Parts: sequence; structure tokens; C-alpha cells
Amino acid sequence: MHPVAPAGALIGRDSEMALLTGLIRDVARGRGSSVLIEGEPGIGKSALVRAAVAEAPEAGCQVFWGAGDELGQELPLLPFLDGLRVREPSTNPRRKMIVQLLRGEVSADRGTDVPAVLAEQLLALVAEQCAVRPVILVIDDLQWADQASITLWGRLARSAQQVPLLLIGMMRPVPQRDDVLALRRVAGDATRLQLTGLTGAAVADLVAALAGGRPDDGLLRFADGAAGNPLYVTELVAALARGSGLTVTEAGAAELAGGSAPGSLSAAIADRLGFVTGPVREVLRAAALLGVDFAVPDLAVVLGRGVTDLIPAVDEARAVGVLTESGRGLGFRHPLIRAALYDEMPAPVRAAWHRDAGHALAEAGAPTDRVARQLLRAVAGPGVPAEPVDEWMLDWLARAADQLVGQAPGVAAELLTRAIASTSADSAQYGRLASRLADALYRIGDRAAAEQVAERALEHVAEPDLLVDLHWTLAQCRMLAGQSAESLASLERALALPGISARHRARLLVLAARTHLNSSEVEKAGRVAADALAAATEAGDTWAMGWALLVMALVTSARGGMAEALPLFDRALAVTASDPALTDLRLLLQLNKAVTLGNLDRHEEALAAAGQARQLADQAGATFRLAQAHNALGQLLFQTGRWDDALAEVGALPEELTEPGAACCDLGIAAVISFHRGEVAAARGYLAAADPHARRLGRRPIGPLALARSLDREQDGALPEARAALADAFDGNEEVEEIEDLLADAVRLAAGTGDLSTAQALAGHAGTLAAGSTIPHRLANALYCRGLLDHDAARLLAAAERYGDASRPLLRAKALEAAAGYFIDADDRSQARAAFTTAVEVYTSLGAAADVARVQATFRAHAR
Repeated sequence: MHPVAPAGALIGRDSEMALLTGLIRDVARGRGSSVLIEGEPGIGKSALVRAAVAEAPEAGCQVFWGAGDELGQELPLLPFLDGLRVREPSTNPRRKMIVQLLRGEVSADRGTDVPAVLAEQLLALVAEQCAVRPVILVIDDLQWADQASITLWGRLARSAQQVPLLLIGMMRPVPQRDDVLALRRVAGDATRLQLTGLTGAAVADLVAALAGGRPDDGLLRFADGAAGNPLYVTELVAALARGSGLTVTEAGAAELAGGSAPGSLSAAIADRLGFVTGPVREVLRAAALLGVDFAVPDLAVVLGRGVTDLIPAVDEARAVGVLTESGRGLGFRHPLIRAALYDEMPAPVRAAWHRDAGHALAEAGAPTDRVARQLLRAVAGPGVPAEPVDEWMLDWLARAADQLVGQAPGVAAELLTRAIASTSADSAQYGRLASRLADALYRIGDRAAAEQVAERALEHVAEPDLLVDLHWTLAQCRMLAGQSAESLASLERALALPGISARHRARLLVLAARTHLNSSEVEKAGRVAADALAAATEAGDTWAMGWALLVMALVTSARGGMAEALPLFDRALAVTASDPALTDLRLLLQLNKAVTLGNLDRHEEALAAAGQARQLADQAGATFRLAQAHNALGQLLFQTGRWDDALAEVGALPEELTEPGAACCDLGIAAVISFHRGEVAAARGYLAAADPHARRLGRRPIGPLALARSLDREQDGALPEARAALADAFDGNEEVEEIEDLLADAVRLAAGTGDLSTAQALAGHAGTLAAGSTIPHRLANALYCRGLLDHDAARLLAAAERYGDASRPLLRAKALEAAAGYFIDADDRSQARAAFTTAVEVYTSLGAAADVARVQATFRAHAR
């Protein structure tokens, strides 16, 4: 027989323990990873991880532990918010920002997706913690976690190897949810650990530790009924001990002394709870309303008692193995124990108690999410009677709606729908509740329902603020549905309301200007944006001022006045500089300024602006904007020939953290560089990785990706297909400026394949862009395209000079290479040699080995 282990030790999990301790050693050395542990309830997932991380602090690691909760799964990101202890007092700016977001103290735009912003902040917080010391982040009971938490766990799992982070997730096989099951795929390189029942030898060791003696055959046969489930074995042995069904002989053998045993794990837990006295059971039932883990002050509030009055009941519950200490205060020793207490209450009684608990917590000033989770169970769920919403609930929802809609729009929609059903249209609260419900429905994507609620409310509401809110939501719904005319009509009605404030007018005009711009009504957008700026200035509304100036800058650029747009960007940046709530708008302004500077060939200024955006996005934890900043830097560095730096930028973030357009651009740049460097297999790998992102974009052209696909076909000698990959991007595309960098290669391939009509048309585009322009690359494109068509070497040399002025070495080398070819045709060997030599030097500086080899081979062939 194996040596008897002391009670409470982890038994039968040596290999699993070795795996986890190895991962902990790795993260302590700076090498991160992730592991997903699966198994049935009671199989020992949490016990295993607790035992493994117990020594982690001594290894220099920080340990954070959060868990999904069946009662709180509708509230976004609670496992991470609780696990990372963000509500605890802290001077850390990131933690303070998260708390402000939770309290609704930071709200710049009603369209802001607060859960998404919170997720970005939490990602940044984890990164910051990893920079201080290696981090072990445990999320238990993922099967109860909300969708945002599941997504965040997957994102962290994909990036864990890049930082000193050990991410541990635990989940049961049921309930089955597609998003949770998808973690098995999303987690990527995460280690998956399936916990199964203990072996017979391990069960014997566990029974020996629990019983205090070596089990005889009868006791082992009895324990076999637990099928190797450690919690079940523990509860069976405890039930025998409580019922005097277990004896230990003088020889140290544990024997079955008779009595009946619980027939299931739930029955065994019920047996344990049967030994709890009545007053303690009442306390435990109240605790079950709060979740697996709970704060003792919350329990005291729900019961209407002082904390000290609860000490005897808590002590007894701990003594009988029902409660234990947890990170937040106290918790049930296992979720199944809480479930047994919770489920034994009749549904109507449970709902009424949740209602009372919510009222008590609201009166005590508890956080919005803690009150909301009680109210959800009070008004929704199986067996809950349909009753009118209490007056106090209506008052609380009216007060807390803004914060709740921002933090948990799905929860807000559920509660507000119930509230509206209990409220008459002529009541004082109706307008406020309906306005917030329409906003919540809009945020969760149910635009049809949001539009319906808003339209109905507009028939009854008279208060200007509420009328503006409702029209705003209505306009947003219609704009997203592609109904720009209907959206503008809603905004016009709102603007015509009597008594509208300057602030409301400014914001409505901003939305109208954005709608006109999205509909390509550039001139109208400019006029409305100017009106919005005037109203915003009068109201002192920095949000509306910043947005109005952004639209005006974009309109100015679209009119061809990119240089004139720069002061508008700078003015908007100055307006938004002092308000941290406008960080996302400031990032959008900074990125657009960087792109505009790049389009003007003012590359050093553009790189500085994009670098500032990258730094600000990183500080703000704005992953979406951070990806855009890396993408902008990557494009600028590629254009200016700093290809190694460009590759570092476009590969800085995992592609799944970037939106499809940016991912296609990043992968396209990497592929283009690889083709030019002769790394064909790598280039085609980037193209394959871009395909799923490109499918999501439909026919929207992405310049670097189109160029890479063209190079792929050219690599195989399929020149017509290479030409089509570029020329097709211009078909029906009115935004030629977006892809003007393709013109040079498109004309080269069209002319080279005899498609002169296409070549002439594309050269015409280049000429139109260059007409009246002083931007070097536009002048160069026009010269290059016309030089190719006219076989004019001198014009191509002029194009190369302009490309040099524009700091675009790749296109400069191509112009020199083409000029050299025409010099050879004219038998001007001296000028051909000079152009070839310079082209090779430029290609060499880029590391473009494939281009160097091609030019040298061409020159040798003509030198014979």
C-alpha cells in the first residue's frame, strides 16, 4: 500500500502537479504560457491549482484568482475585475481609470462600448503587472463566465508567451456553451489538461488520509461508488464519520461499521448540510444569494444585521466544512454546496429574497453591478412569477441606468424592459427609462427594437434632454442600417425642437456631419461640421468641438487640401488634450494627422505623430487604436525603406487583435517585403494568413495586400493575373487616393502585357492627382507612368529624382531600372550602366535580394 498522506494533502495528482509547477518555474524565469483545465464538478480542478500556486509568491510571482459565477454571468468581465482586485483602493492610474469606468465617471461618447474599453484596460493592467513581476492569473469556472470574459481569456492566452504570464483557466464539461468550447481552439498553444477520476490506489490513499487509518476492503468497495471523484469521496467519508459508520481499529485499520451512505454527490452534500443548525442555515441561504464568494459586509446588509452578529454562524459554518476564506472575504467550500442551498429554496421565495437583497444593497450604496445581479434573479428566471416592478426599483433604475447601460447593456436591457412594462407612458419615470432602454438595445445590436422603443417614447416625451437622446439613438440606428436619409431626417426633427440647448445642438450637428461624410456628401458635411463647431464653442463642449474639427479636417483633405487640414487636426488635439475621457478621439485625431503628413511626404513628422499615437494608445490600453498606430508606422517605414523596422511594427501585435483591414495591410506589407527579399515561402505564408481577414472585407481594396498578390502572380510569370490583381482595385473605385501607391506597378504591368488602354487610364489617374500638386510622390507617379508609356528614359530619371525627394526608395529604384532598360534600347550604355548601378545600390540598401539578382542578370545579359 502507498504511504498514507496527511489529511488535506493533494493525492493522486502527481503528474498534473508536476506539469503546473513546471509552468510556474517557467513563468518565474520570464517564459509565459497558458493552460486550460477541464473536468467534472468535484474532480479537484481548484484544489490542484491552489496547491500548485501556493508556493508561487516565494518564486517571485504575483497570483490573481477570479471565478465565473452563475449569478453574475450576465455582467461583463466580473471574473477579471474581481480576480485582479481592481476595486481595492490603489494609487495605480490604470486601476483608478478602471474604477472610474465602472462608476460611470468617465463617459465621453454615448456610443462608447464600455465593456470593450474595460477589456482593453484590463489587458493593459495585466501587461503592467507582468512588467513588475511574473503574473499567475487564474480564472475558475469559465463555464459561468460572460462572453466578454471568455474573449478576454482567449486574447490573453494567445499573447501569454510574449510576457511573463501564466494564465490558468478551469471549466466543467457542462453547461455546454459554444463560446466556452471554442476556447479549446482559441487558446491556440495553451496546454489542455483533462482531469479524470482518481486511480484505485489514489482513492485508497485519500480515504486513509480522511479516515485516519488504512481502509479495509469493505470501506474501499464503499468508496468505489464515488467513481474516483475526490469531493464525492470526501463527502462519503465525512457522512460515515458523522453517522458513526466508521471505526478505526487499534491496528490502524479504518473499517465500515454499518449505516447507510448517500447515493450521490448531491445527497452527500445534503447530508453535510443536514448537520447545520437552523439559524446558521438561514445565514447560509442568504449567502447563497450573493454567489460562491461574497463580502461579509454584503451578507450583513442582506440580513439586516451587524457583522459581529454573524460571527457565531460563520464560525459554525466553517467548522462543518461549508464556508472557507476566499479572496473577497468568505466563500463556499465548493460551488456545489452553494448550489444545494440555493436550489432547495422554492423559486418564488428565492426571487422575493433576491428582490429584498437588491433593495438592501441599493439602500446601502452598493456598486451597481452587485444590485443588478440581485434584481436580475428577482424578475427573471425559471419559476419566477411575473410581478410588477417595485417603485423603489424604478427609482433605482432611473438613477443607475447610465452606469448600467455603459457597463452591462445586456443586463440593462433586461431590467429596463421589465421596468417599462410596469410603467405607464404618462408617469414621471417613463421617458427616462425608455431613453435608456433604447440606448441599451442599440448597444447590444438590437437596432430594430431600439428604434421601436425610441419611436414610441417620442410620442409621449416632452423634456428636451430626453427628446434629444431619443432622436440621437434613432438616428444612430438608421445610419448603421444604411438609412442615411432617414437618419438625417431624425436629426433634423431633433434640431427643430424648441428650447434645445447649444450642447445638444452641437452634438446632433456632429452626428449629422458624420452621416453626410459617410454618405460621401463632402461639401454638406463640411458646412454642417462648421455649424457644429460654432454651437460646440458656444456650449464649451470639447467632445463636440473635437469631433467637428475632425470632420472639417477630413473634408478639407478630401477637397485636396491636405496641408490645410493639418492646422485643423492640431486645433482639435489642443481642444481634447486636457480631458482624459476624450482619449479615443485624441488617438483618432493623432492617427489621421500622421496619415495626412505621410501623404504629404513629410515622413519624419508623420513618424513622430504616429509614434506619439502608439505611446498614448499603449498607455490608455486602447488595443484597437494601438494596432492602428503600429499599422500606420509600418506603412510609413515601408514607404521610406526602413523595412526591418516596418516588419517589427506590423508584427508587434497578434493579428487577431487587429481589425480585418489593418491585419490585411500588415500581412500585405510583410509579404511584399518578403517577395522583394526572395523569401517566397514566407511571403506566401503571409498571404495565406491574410485570406480569412480579406474575406471579411469583401471587395474593399487594401493596397499592400493587392500589391503582394500581384507580386505572387508575377513570381510565377503569370503577368496578366499580376496586372489584374492591381488594375481590378481601381474598377469602380472613386477613392483613388486610397490606393494611389499601386498606380506605378499597375501601369508597368498593364504596359508590359500590352493592355495599353488600361495603362493609359491608370496613367490618367496619376496625372489628375499630380495636376496642381507639389507633393513629390504624386509628381513622381505621373512622370513614371508617362515615362513607361512613352518609353522616355529621361522622364523616368526625373521620376526617380522625385521619388528620392519623397523618400520612397523602392519606387525610385524601379524608375531607375526602367530608365536603364530604355537607355539600353537606345544603345546608350553609359547612362544605362549608371542607372543600373544606382538601382542596385538602392535595392541593396533595402535588402531586396530578388530585385538585385534580377537587375544584375538583366545588365549582364545586355553587356555581352
